[in-house]
Amino acid sequence: MKHHLISAADLTRDDAVLILDTAEEMARVADRPIKKLPTLRGRTVVNLFFEDSTRTRISFEAAAKRLSADVINFSAKGSSVSKGESLKDTALTLEAMGADAVVIRHHASGAPYRLANSGWIDGSVVNAGDGTHEHPTQALLDAFTVRRRLVGRDAGIGRDLAGRRITIVGDILHSRVARSNVLLLTTLGAEVTLVAPPTLVPIGAESWPCEVSYSLDDVLPKSDAVMMLRVQRERMNAAFFPTEREYSRRYGLDGDRMARMPEHAVVMHPGPMNRGMEITAEVADSSRCTAVEQVANGVSIRMAVLYLLLGGNEPAVAHSRPEENK
Repeated sequence: MKHHLISAADLTRDDAVLILDTAEEMARVADRPIKKLPTLRGRTVVNLFFEDSTRTRISFEAAAKRLSADVINFSAKGSSVSKGESLKDTALTLEAMGADAVVIRHHASGAPYRLANSGWIDGSVVNAGDGTHEHPTQALLDAFTVRRRLVGRDAGIGRDLAGRRITIVGDILHSRVARSNVLLLTTLGAEVTLVAPPTLVPIGAESWPCEVSYSLDDVLPKSDAVMMLRVQRERMNAAFFPTEREYSRRYGLDGDRMARMPEHAVVMHPGPMNRGMEITAEVADSSRCTAVEQVANGVSIRMAVLYLLLGGNEPAVAHSRPEENK
């Protein structure tokens, strides 16, 4: 593992499989009565969030605490950032406080890269989502979920996703999740297809390592996993499709469409879901939908990432005992 995790493109196949395998070990900790390891005791992890978040921030916080790290949650609202403080001065403040790792979510694409390569801080930087650019730990937890569902918990150890066909549907243009997933899933050997209205396909997507389709119905019968993306209205400054009803009719996943998928295929969603738009309640609440599993798997993946960045290369769980006094 490198010193930072900024982009899914930073990971080789072996890097990605190592993280997935380590996360499998970490997931076993969640089954214990005491869900804690002493691995990162004495380390400080700062969650530096300039954008609203529920799943990602809580997931990173839970991951750090399960590894016994000290956690500082920093929200831009109510901080000196709202008074005009720059990212540099915020970073220098965190460095002065001894941050070993900074998990950053920022509305500007490239902010985590700037933080990691500026020399402002010595600690590891983890990108928890930057603008419409990338969200690498979301891609890792998605790959982890697919491997568990399609290959198996124990059978998947050491395995990648070679030959698996994964379809990503919806607002590709504004989705950092889609970008990271395309990079990571293809690194792991999967075949990725993007499905969206032409107006929601980014310029240059034809150069990405994936296929692009404008018809969901054509792709569903040959998909092992279908990932539905939220339409990000808060990032839209124009009319990208006629009406919500029209979008739902052509690109929404309902029970009839789910029935056309192979029996083993799963439905994924990074959350939060717009029920009734990109996914119906029938599909969201079905046993084939992994949305809740993805949240649980996110904690295991983020434990693995923090451990590998800060902890070293020794086995994460095999030689560690849970803290009995916490």
